[in-house]
Amino acid sequence: MKKEEEFLRTMSYQRSNRREPDKSNIQSVIISSPDKTLLITVTFLVIIGFLAIFSATAPKCLDEGGMPAQFLIKQFICFVIGFLGLKFFMNYDYKKLSDWNVIVMVSILVALFLVDFTPLGVMVNGAKRWINIAGFQLQPSEFAKPAVVLLLAGAFRKDADLFDQEKWVWAFIPIIAMVGLIFVQPNLSMVILLGMTTVVMYMAAGGSMKLFLSRVGAGFAAVVVGLTTIIKPYQMQRLVTWRHPESDPLGAGYNIIQSLIAFASGGFSGVGYGGSIQKLSYLPECHTDFIFAIIAEELGFVGCVLVIGLFFTFMQRGFVIAARCPDMYGKLLAIGITFSITFQAFMNMSVASSFLPTTGVPLPFISYGGSSLIVSLIMVGILLNISKKRIKKIRNVNG
Repeated sequence: MKKEEEFLRTMSYQRSNRREPDKSNIQSVIISSPDKTLLITVTFLVIIGFLAIFSATAPKCLDEGGMPAQFLIKQFICFVIGFLGLKFFMNYDYKKLSDWNVIVMVSILVALFLVDFTPLGVMVNGAKRWINIAGFQLQPSEFAKPAVVLLLAGAFRKDADLFDQEKWVWAFIPIIAMVGLIFVQPNLSMVILLGMTTVVMYMAAGGSMKLFLSRVGAGFAAVVVGLTTIIKPYQMQRLVTWRHPESDPLGAGYNIIQSLIAFASGGFSGVGYGGSIQKLSYLPECHTDFIFAIIAEELGFVGCVLVIGLFFTFMQRGFVIAARCPDMYGKLLAIGITFSITFQAFMNMSVASSFLPTTGVPLPFISYGGSSLIVSLIMVGILLNISKKRIKKIRNVNG
């Protein structure tokens, strides 16, 4: 009996003297649901793309004796592939993506090399940008967009002062090689997009603008001088006829003139879905590079504002996700992905409205093109994964 009483007194003493851990100012990472606004925005953009592709391609398919929805079906198949990629990367820890850098870099460099220098490359409209494997065409330059973002995020995650260190070689040499191979295709618009993404991510990482301009300014001037000597004649003609397309209405100025006619025909509310005249063989590439003009003609100013508003919402949510991310690697990934997609959208819509010279970039989520849709959805999956991370401070107030 005495032993039992002594044991109980000992246990009571230990409980009374046990120190509770200090829970004040404890930080914990909690996993929330992905950003619903971003997901809804992308869903609307994809649906608009399906509708626009069907409207733009059905007359051409019927005229050629084919099934009116054949382009839509191909785009939907690519959407399924891209959606599976979105689901995978939405649930795959983005912090582990840096382990993929070497594999992704080598794969894209090999693919770009095959496009440029082997019979596997497919020539379309004077540009060799696609690779044909088992009857399925891919555009490797599209996959260079997430690759550049991954490489730069890994390089800038600790600091952006790469110009005074040897490690900048491992980050920029592969990017320079990709840009060089893409320029050979030629695909100047993608080169501009990758270059602008690099600048934005460098500045977002805290890089010095003064240092950047001093080190890169001379190199940029040399590149500009070089481009003037090796730029293709049709690319120079685009610049010449940019502001005055009427100077060559049947040549370099034809596309933009037909695109502007589509905008003028649409007016405020449009001619109605399916009622476009310009898609009837007047506007080339109306389902790819100039699909925004068809949207403007059929849905008018209202439809243009809707599309622009959706991309603006995408940009806003992407930068909010970056601001809330608890680590620099995730922040840079979010900024790079958001800027890459929205800047490409800005370029495409600006070209269709003659705000910029004609380039060959598709409108993300909307233009016909499997590679663009798959890559865009994969990048959105990474962005949604980053949006699931939050920091919450737990404070314990002792009375």
